[in-house]
Amino acid sequence: MEYFSALLPNGIRLVHQYVDSPVSHCGVILNTGSRDEALQEQGMAHFIEHTIFKGTRKRRSFHILSRLEDVGGEMNAYTTKEETAIHASFLSEYYERTIELFSDILINSTFPDQELKREKDVIIDEINSYNDSPSELIFDDFEELIFEGHPIGRNILGTPENVKGFTREDIQRFMAKNYNTDQMVVCSVGNIPGKRFLHLAERYFSHFTENRRTFSRPTFIGNSAKSKSVEKETFQTHCLIGGLAYDVLHANRIGLVLLNNVLGGQSGNSRLNLALRERNGIAYNLESSYTAYSDTGTITIYFGTDKDNLEKAISLIKREINLLQNKLLGDIQISKAKKQLVGQLAMSQENHEDLMLTLGKSYLIYNKMDGLDVIYKKINSITPEQIRDIANEILDFDKLSMLIYK
Repeated sequence: MEYFSALLPNGIRLVHQYVDSPVSHCGVILNTGSRDEALQEQGMAHFIEHTIFKGTRKRRSFHILSRLEDVGGEMNAYTTKEETAIHASFLSEYYERTIELFSDILINSTFPDQELKREKDVIIDEINSYNDSPSELIFDDFEELIFEGHPIGRNILGTPENVKGFTREDIQRFMAKNYNTDQMVVCSVGNIPGKRFLHLAERYFSHFTENRRTFSRPTFIGNSAKSKSVEKETFQTHCLIGGLAYDVLHANRIGLVLLNNVLGGQSGNSRLNLALRERNGIAYNLESSYTAYSDTGTITIYFGTDKDNLEKAISLIKREINLLQNKLLGDIQISKAKKQLVGQLAMSQENHEDLMLTLGKSYLIYNKMDGLDVIYKKINSITPEQIRDIANEILDFDKLSMLIYK
């Protein structure tokens, strides 16, 4: 698959994939997230994601919302620990309308006082709602546990106290420092030639003042394994087991992706799903996940179960991990695991919105996007011995932390 890419003089990167479709997708992804906040700024990146749509020098909030919705499109945004993104899906004839709107939002937002006040109430309600969902909250609390004292461990939404205190000047100060042009990618998947995409991006993004990053994120230095139980008024006991894992540039990253998929990935035939749900019927919600950051990563195993089944569930998880650490996957097993992962990746790229976001994130981190054929070769080169060694390094139970809501 051929991608068009370019670099603007101010450092903004462009990447585009042509597809013959009436619907196109475009976004702007920035290498800025909640880990870039000072302690008193916790929640700022997410607050900006909400308020950046609330008015510019030439548009009010309603006009921003209506600009794409009036022609059948939709706009969205998200914030993670290391990224902020705004993106849209629209009929392909409205490319210029979309890119111009992104430019206006990013450079001309005015953050009106009345809109800030209203959005603070919305976000505080979001925080309270999130606190009522233990199966989601436990992931944030777990990262605060294992990354104790480091910005990457703080939750993305922030605290009600911080959010209430944010001002327009705080927002502008954070954006001036962190919205760097060399940390910005304009990404696109849609029905437009690469040269036309370049022309539109040059027209609406070349005038952004060059603002290259001059600081480095504080590196996380690993902490020891921890165990914590928290009393919660929940019907189920929620448990999360996990620890540190590889960063986005680590040579074993794809091997861990494959291992995680075998252990407790999205398929019903994952080892944990078979052991806890299918054979023993003691858990309905369970998953394992691997998240890679720029300088570290996490591997987590989550499940919810009746409190009487907690110890049995933990014992079954240990058993499955021990098998991966001590018994090589057979030829048929590893062949099926590779084909499953390859199939999942291929199907994910059929969703052009997901492909656009993946394309942008890949250029943000690696300044390239490997084609499926390259990714397939990397997956197929993984050996059973590598899977075993990764399991022993990353899933050593003596190094894993545990958080329980009971």
